[in-house]
Amino acid sequence: MTTNEPWPEVLRYTAFSSRPEGGNPAGVVLDATALDDTDMLAVAADIGYSESAFLTAPPEGLGGQEGRAYSIRYFSPKAEVPFCGHATVAAAIALAERIGPGELVFATRAGTVPVEVTEESGTVRATLTSVEPHIEEISEADLDEALAALGWPGADLDPAFAPRIAFAGARHLVLAAATRARLADLAYDFARLEALMHRLDLTTVQLVWRESATVFHVRDPFPVGGVVEDPATGAAAAAFGAYARELGLVPDSAVLTLHQGEDLGRPGELTVTLRTGDPRVRVSGTGARIGS
Repeated sequence: MTTNEPWPEVLRYTAFSSRPEGGNPAGVVLDATALDDTDMLAVAADIGYSESAFLTAPPEGLGGQEGRAYSIRYFSPKAEVPFCGHATVAAAIALAERIGPGELVFATRAGTVPVEVTEESGTVRATLTSVEPHIEEISEADLDEALAALGWPGADLDPAFAPRIAFAGARHLVLAAATRARLADLAYDFARLEALMHRLDLTTVQLVWRESATVFHVRDPFPVGGVVEDPATGAAAAAFGAYARELGLVPDSAVLTLHQGEDLGRPGELTVTLRTGDPRVRVSGTGARIGS
């Protein structure tokens, strides 16, 4: 941006928690018109959150109500990512506080993502609908490398959950721990996992432990973004919902609860909704502004 233009306001919101100290914080720039790619990356790096969202005018033909449709881009401290669920929720809640709850439409690099924002008893909740997901297998060699980078013996995986790469706007490797203790003990080789993730074009590794039929605990290493661990990951939650449905681990129509951030001291809750006849996945959560 030119030196004559003022730096836009950067808001800070957390997503997937109604408390500022919970969930996953995101930077939000509601008018990034004056920023180029280098500026956006610099803002994201300065904020230091796992991602920040930058909004500009919508592309021609996006649809949605006038004043409620936007282009949105997401930057981690190290690079742009195609889609970020928690920053989408944060941006939607920030907008709702200014223009009211209702329907929003975002044009992302991954595709069009509608978001519905509701308010009940003072609590604001945003529900995003993912792009159409898909699942693919991972080679034995790449799986072995992922486990070696994590320091996880193969015997620590839950055999009911086949390792897969899942996409619902961004690519995530899904691995399931056999025990909650295995999930809690996360100390991985940052550089080694980062190299594998770059080679496989992964955004995070979605580590999962199943508590019950519809309740899961998850963690997401995010070295490619320059962050050891993402506290609450909406894009990975959408990918996991598609994965769980495709592998028959949950019904075609289901509501799943994902707990994330507990091991980081930033507890959050993500609700994943699957609907029969609709391949897309809905991810919802509350949010709150950080600071005044």
